[in-house]
Amino acid sequence: MPTCRRRVIAVGAALLASPLPTFAQSRRLRVGFLGGIAPDASTQRAALDPFRQGLRDLGYLAGQNLEIHYRWAEGQPDRLPALAAELLALNLDVLVTMGPGPAFAAKAATTAVPVVATVVDNPVLVGLIADFSRPGGNVTGISSFGSELVAKRLQLLKELVPAIRRVAILMNPATTTRASMEELLREFGRQMGLSIQLLEARTPDQFTAAFDAMARERAEGILVLADATFWTHRARLHDLVAKSRLPSVWGHRDYLIGGGLASYQADYPPIFKRAAAMVDAIAKGAKPAVTPFEQATKLELVINLKSAKELGISVPQSLLVAADDVIR
Repeated sequence: MPTCRRRVIAVGAALLASPLPTFAQSRRLRVGFLGGIAPDASTQRAALDPFRQGLRDLGYLAGQNLEIHYRWAEGQPDRLPALAAELLALNLDVLVTMGPGPAFAAKAATTAVPVVATVVDNPVLVGLIADFSRPGGNVTGISSFGSELVAKRLQLLKELVPAIRRVAILMNPATTTRASMEELLREFGRQMGLSIQLLEARTPDQFTAAFDAMARERAEGILVLADATFWTHRARLHDLVAKSRLPSVWGHRDYLIGGGLASYQADYPPIFKRAAAMVDAIAKGAKPAVTPFEQATKLELVINLKSAKELGISVPQSLLVAADDVIR
C-alpha cells in the first residue's frame, strides 16, 4: 500500500510539473510568411526576429509544434501570386504577409486560409478590408499608419527646412494608388503652404526619369514612400538623392544608411510581435472577419545628423530631443 501511494503521488507531481496541453502543444501549427522584399539583415532584425520571438513567448517552438514557411518576391511584385500559391499548397493554418503587395496577393489567392497582413497603410481606403472593426473576410492584421503619416513627414521636412515650398513625393503606383493620394496631398499642400509634385516609379529603370522631373520642377525636398521595389533598389535611389542634394525623408530607418536625412515610420518590431499574437488567436479559433484590424501604436523618428551637415541643414534641438535615434 505505501508503495502504491508513493507511485500515485509521483504521477500527480509529474502532471503538476507539466503545463496543461494547449493548441500550441497539441499539434503543429503551419504558418506561411510572404514578403515583397528580400530577407536581409534589416528584415531579420525588424520583422522576422520579433515575429519568431513573439511565437516562442506564446509556446510555439520551431521543429516541435511550429512550422514557418517563407517566400520572398525580392522586389519583383509580379512573382507574388505564384509565391502565395506555393505557400497555400502547404496546407497552412495562417498566412502572414508583409507589405501591401503580398497582402493583396494573399487575398486574391484564398478566401479560406486566414491572413494576417502587416505593414499595410490605409487597408480600408485601398480596398483590402471592409472595415477596421469588422474586416469582413479572411484578412485581418496591423496597419502601419496611413495617409496621416505622409502629412507628418511633410511637417517634418518643413521643420528641417523651414523655407521649403516645393516638395516631390516618389511613390510606386503598384503599392499606393495615385487616386488615393492626390486629393489628400492637395489638402496637405494647402494646409502647409507647399506645392507638391507626385511622381511615380514602378521599376528601377524609371528612377532617373522621376528625378529629372524633380529637377525640372525645381523640387526643394523629397519624400520617398516605402515600397518593396524601392527597398530592394535603395542603393540606386540613394545615389540619385545624393546627386540631387535634396533633403529627403523616408519610410524606414534603414533607408538612411545611404544618406537620407530623416525617417518617420511605424516601429516594426512591435508590429511583428503583435502579429505573432494574432496568429496565436486565430490558431485558437478567432475569426479574421470579426477580428479588428489594428493600427501600430508607436512611430519611430530617426535623424541623420551626418547628412544634415553635408546639406548645410541645422536640425532644430526640438527634433533631436524628440528623435528615437540620431545618426552622427
